[in-house]
Amino acid sequence: MKSENNSFNGFSEEIFKFLRGLDKNNSVEWFHKNKERYQKFLVEPAKGFITDLAPFLNQLNPAIRTEPKFNKTIMRLNKDMRFSKGDPYRAFLLIHFGRFKLDSEFFLYFEPNDYQIGLFINNTNGENLYFRQNLAKFKKEIISVCGRFGINDNFSLYELNKEDEEIVGKFNAEKHYGKLEEIEMIILHKKKKPSLKKLYSSDIIPEMMKTITTLYPLYCFAISPQPMKELQKFE
Repeated sequence: MKSENNSFNGFSEEIFKFLRGLDKNNSVEWFHKNKERYQKFLVEPAKGFITDLAPFLNQLNPAIRTEPKFNKTIMRLNKDMRFSKGDPYRAFLLIHFGRFKLDSEFFLYFEPNDYQIGLFINNTNGENLYFRQNLAKFKKEIISVCGRFGINDNFSLYELNKEDEEIVGKFNAEKHYGKLEEIEMIILHKKKKPSLKKLYSSDIIPEMMKTITTLYPLYCFAISPQPMKELQKFE
C-alpha cells in the first residue's frame, strides 16, 4: 500500500484475496466490478515497489528495465484472446526485471495463495541470449559461482509452465548441472516460502535486493558472451 507521502510501505494481504476471487470468478464482469481493488492493491503497490527498487537495479546493471509500466516490468492480467483460449485473465501478478521481452530476469510473482522471488533464465537459442552457450563453455566457473555466492541449497529448481513439478528441491550446481542443460525455461526461486511479514512492509525491498545480489553472478552467464568480465564488474 502507498502512504500519503507516496512511498512504498509494502503489499497487502488484499492482493491474495483479489487473486483468489479472480481465480474463482474469471470473467470480464467480475474484473470490472473489482477494478478499483485491482488498482489499489495490485497496480499501485507494484509501481511503488518498482520505483523504490529502481536505483539499486540501475546501479547494478543500467540495461535492466525499471520503468514502473505494463509490458516493461508489470505483466498485464488480461490475456490477448486472439492467441489464447479459456479464461480472459491471468490469476497471478508478475513483477519482472529484464532487458527485453523474454529475457532472463529477476521476478516477484504472486499466486492466489503464495508468492515467490527468484530468477528466470531463458536457456534457448536467440539474439542476446547466452546461457546455453555459456553452460557448455563455463561449466567449472558456473559450478564455482553457485558455491561461492550461496546459490547452492538455497533455491528450488523448476521449469516454467510446470511450476507444480519441482525438478530439484535444493538446487546444487555440482550435483544438478545436467538439469540446467535439459531445461529451456529455468526457474530458480526461494526454497522456503518468503516471509509474509516482510511482504507486508517495506522490508520486501531489501529482501528482493538480497535475492538479486545472490543470483546475479549466475545471471551474468545469461546476459553476456563474456560472462567472466560481467562477473568481475559485479565483484
